[in-house]
Amino acid sequence: MKIFAETERLILRELLPTDAAGMFEMDSDPEVHLYLGNKPFNTIEESEANIEFIRRQYVTNGIGRWAVIEKASQNFVGWAGLKLITEPINNRVNYHDLGYRFSKKYWGKGYATESAMAARDYAFNVLKLSEIIGIADVNNLGSIHVLEKTGLKRISLFDYQGIKHHWMEMKNPF
Repeated sequence: MKIFAETERLILRELLPTDAAGMFEMDSDPEVHLYLGNKPFNTIEESEANIEFIRRQYVTNGIGRWAVIEKASQNFVGWAGLKLITEPINNRVNYHDLGYRFSKKYWGKGYATESAMAARDYAFNVLKLSEIIGIADVNNLGSIHVLEKTGLKRISLFDYQGIKHHWMEMKNPF
């Protein structure tokens, strides 16, 4: 099992098949999917397939979202990290998207910001990326706030699947 980053309270490691129950708890919650197209998972098999999809990204793209584990409890709290986007979004392709998703019971603890900052540092210090991108529904004020605290700036608005989104960027400061 590969650990990509650690923070004071979190371990960010590769997603494993054993994370399926935690993923399903998170992704079956309609509130978690409110700004994600409102398509919560209906079966644990969807979570298992999603984990396998992400694990293939590790091999194919050298990066993919990471499991976020709370150090104190060793509980799966969600996922965070980078994803290489290879399909056009907002007329851009082949960029690294910074993202995160957490089970509702872990909202409000600062884990999104903590894990986003760890992923940002990994992007710039380890992967030596020139920039990272963040995309957020204009109504998802919590996610926009996290991306801004992490250092991303609002660049433009664009239509994504019929909904206005912020396109946010951060250049490598080093």
